[in-house]
Amino acid sequence: MAAVMRALPTEEATDAAIIEQSLREPETFAAIFDRYYVLIHGYAARRLGESLADDVAAETFLLAFDNRTKYDLSRADARPWLYGIASNLISRHHRAEVRQYRALARTGVDEVSEGHADRVAVRLDAQAHRGRLAAALAEIPDADRDVLLLVAWAELTSEKAGDALGIPAGTARSRLHRARKRIRAALGRTDPTTTREDR
Repeated sequence: MAAVMRALPTEEATDAAIIEQSLREPETFAAIFDRYYVLIHGYAARRLGESLADDVAAETFLLAFDNRTKYDLSRADARPWLYGIASNLISRHHRAEVRQYRALARTGVDEVSEGHADRVAVRLDAQAHRGRLAAALAEIPDADRDVLLLVAWAELTSEKAGDALGIPAGTARSRLHRARKRIRAALGRTDPTTTREDR
């Protein structure tokens, strides 16, 4: 008897469609893993270093698979959901994350990779002030840092960062504003678009 091949999700299928299909055919969840593992691993590595990133990324997808029945299928993009799970796991490693930023502040060398540190510094428009940037990141409250890094490194909007963290969009925007303000202050910069009320 010939084996019947089930159609795997196409690259055009939305994340929600793949997750919905995985409720009937669990093996199709592998498509979500394939799409986002590198992104989630990279995000965890930037925040915690390589030594913890493997565990955080693997656990993120394990938890996502186990909780896929709770996924809101009206959301086509699973990235905020996955980054939210990863952020919650990263929060368990707060000391390691702060240690990473403080080491970068002292040495100016990112433990992940020098090339990556340069990209991050450019991304935050602070390449020349990497040590001060790292020191500022270490001092920002965890909740504000989570939003800032989801926007800066995961390239989510503040609304999607809010979705990822389970907070209202307005709260995410407030946290992002506070974090950016502290970064600007640490780097000795002012934002010409900032109003007096913001200062």
